Amino acid sequence: MRSLAVLFIMALAAVVIVPPVATAGQAGLTPRRSRFLAANALPVYDCSKKSASVCLERGSPGATCCGGQCVDAMSSPYHCGGCNKVCKSRRGNCCGGRCVDLDFDKDNCGRCGNQCSNKKCNYGFCDYA
Repeated sequence: MRSLAVLFIMALAAVVIVPPVATAGQAGLTPRRSRFLAANALPVYDCSKKSASVCLERGSPGATCCGGQCVDAMSSPYHCGGCNKVCKSRRGNCCGGRCVDLDFDKDNCGRCGNQCSNKKCNYGFCDYA
């Protein structure tokens, strides 16, 4: 028991003695960005200052320009079927530009496009008992 108390006191002393580490922002220094990250940054598909055709380029996240950003209106739960149309279901899923509940939608059971042959979907499974 005595050795446990000594061990506890030593651990407590180590926590108190070790100074907290300051980050660059806390120390008053300006945070630096890695040159590697800057050189290999993913392209930003900004359609606010360019034409909306930038959204049709290869590698674009989607063909619809919403709020200055290219989005996929067929699968984005925040722009489902059009700009700023948020899916309000519990899990917020967008399949083919339509908000669906993957737990009970017979045409999108568990995932988009999964159709149940018996027309019944329960909790994301076809023929769930």
